[in-house]
Amino acid sequence: MDSKTLVDRIVAAMEDKKAKDISIIDIHSITVIADYFVICSGTSSTHIKAIADEVDFKLAEMGLEAHHKEGYDSAKWILLDYADVVIHVFHQEDRGFYNLERLWSDGEMTSIRY
Repeated sequence: MDSKTLVDRIVAAMEDKKAKDISIIDIHSITVIADYFVICSGTSSTHIKAIADEVDFKLAEMGLEAHHKEGYDSAKWILLDYADVVIHVFHQEDRGFYNLERLWSDGEMTSIRY
């Protein structure tokens, strides 16, 4: 499966759990760490875990396992690394502090607002 198709599946899973402010950053031309970042926000630690769990579950159904997961303990920022696509699920208040969209502003950004 190509990276763009994977991103589409990730966004659909996020939408299923009512993720807020979904952003896709195409970083393939500026770094080798991934092709895309997919970033979204949740309203509580329970919501953040539900979003991350849904993405993980949907991708596992397709036979894909995350190479790395972190942040489940605090659930303020959960990261799921699928090699070509890295997923960041933030608490709304913490997302502005880290501001990955600004940090990676050289990439091509697509925002999906909810």
